[in-house]
Amino acid sequence: MEAISLKKIIEEFDLKIWAGEKAIENKQIHSLEVMRPGLQIAGHYAHFVPERVQVIGNMEWAFLQKLSAKERYKALEKLMSCSIPCLILARSYKPDSDFIELAESLKVPLLGSDLATSLLISKLFEILADKLAPRTSLHAVLVEVYGEGILILGDSGVGKSETALEIVKRGHRLIADDLVEVRRLADGSLIGRAPDVIRHLIEIRGLGILDIKEIYGVSSVKPEEQIHCVIKLELWDEEKEYDRSGLEEEVHEILGVKVPAITIPVRPGRNLAVIVEVAAINFRQKKMGYNAALELAKRLSLTGRDQVVLEAKSDYQNEGQ
Repeated sequence: MEAISLKKIIEEFDLKIWAGEKAIENKQIHSLEVMRPGLQIAGHYAHFVPERVQVIGNMEWAFLQKLSAKERYKALEKLMSCSIPCLILARSYKPDSDFIELAESLKVPLLGSDLATSLLISKLFEILADKLAPRTSLHAVLVEVYGEGILILGDSGVGKSETALEIVKRGHRLIADDLVEVRRLADGSLIGRAPDVIRHLIEIRGLGILDIKEIYGVSSVKPEEQIHCVIKLELWDEEKEYDRSGLEEEVHEILGVKVPAITIPVRPGRNLAVIVEVAAINFRQKKMGYNAALELAKRLSLTGRDQVVLEAKSDYQNEGQ
C-alpha cells in the first residue's frame, strides 16, 4: 500500500507540533481522504474512518468551546482513542493544557496550522492524492504531440526512441524515454513522467545517451503529461491482418484504466514520427466527435442505398414499357 510519512506532511505545511512528537517519526498516512470529525465530537461514530487525517476547523472548535471541560475531555478522548493518524487544528487555534496532555498520553500527534480550514483540507488532499496514487512503471516512451500525451509501447529495438527523437525534432516534447512512471489520479486520469535519474535523456543505439534539453532547448521537454492515447509499435508480420479502415476500437489497460490504443506495424520506409503526429490529430478529432472511418462508412452506406433505388426505378420503367 502506498503511504506518505506524517513527518513529510508536517514539513510540507510547516505545521506546529503541540503534542505527540515521539509518535510522529514512524507514523504513516495511507488514506488520501481528509476528514472533519464534527459528528464524532458530537458522539456519532457510524461509518467513521479513523485512518484519515482529522482536521478541526471553525465549526468543530466552536462546538468544543460550548461544552463543559468534562464533556470536552470525554469527546476528545473518544476521538483520539480511535487510532487516528493525527489531529490538526486549523486557523491557528491553540489547545489548552488538558487537550495537550490528553494527546500526549494517547500518543496522538496534535498539530496546528495557520491556514483556513477549507484551504488546508484542499492542499492536504492535493498532496495526498499525488503521493498515494496507484502507480506502475512501463518500458515505453512518452511524448506530447499537439497537446496529446502519446505513450509509445513496443519491444526493445523496434524504434521507440528513434521515433521520439524525430518527434522532438519536429517541434513536439519528450516526457520520458525507456522507462515511464505512471500514476492514476482520483479522477481516473493517468499521469506519466520520467524517473529523476533519466529525465530529459534519450538513448539512441549507435549514438548513446543524448540530453534532449541541452540539444533542443527547454521547450523540447516536459516534466509530466497525461496519457491520452497508446501507440503500439511492432515489426511488420506478413501473416497478420492489420486494421486498414480504423473502425476497430482498440484499448490498452493501465492500472485499471482503459486507454484508446492503435497498433502500427514497423518496416523500412515508414515515417513513424509523421504517423504518430497524424494519430494524435486523429485522436483529438475523435474526442471532438468526428471519425473519418465512420464518415466513410456512412458515405458507402448512402451510396449503396442510392444504387438500390436506381435499380428499382429502372426495373419499374422496364415493366411499364
